Amino acid sequence: MAVYYLQIKWVHILAVILSGSLFAVRGLLMLARSRFTNHAAFRFPSYVIDTVLLAAAFMLLGVLHLNPFAQAWLTVKIVFLLVYIALGVLALKRGRTRGVQVGCYFAALAVYLFIISVARAHDPWGFLAPLVG
Repeated sequence: MAVYYLQIKWVHILAVILSGSLFAVRGLLMLARSRFTNHAAFRFPSYVIDTVLLAAAFMLLGVLHLNPFAQAWLTVKIVFLLVYIALGVLALKRGRTRGVQVGCYFAALAVYLFIISVARAHDPWGFLAPLVG
């Protein structure tokens, strides 16, 4: 499977971009108070994209023989992924007030960008690494 490392990595990156883009679009629909925010045409592709994203992540862990809890930057990515998911659910489905939905949407986008910075830097501080190191 190591032969396919680059292909798996690019599938993972593409899935990250598609997942974030679809979340951003659904969030914009939520901000516009559209009834299509949680329409099946947006929800089901999200499930497929996120499944591909996680499958590629697990394949990369296997190919690279990485223990995500032995690598601080991977642990941070996992923790913030859970935060991103929780914020996304609050923003698009479970937020009880408009303020909670909007706040969680923008917080989720910030967390998404932070996760990308951690992945690119291979550092648990992500884009903040130069400030703390």
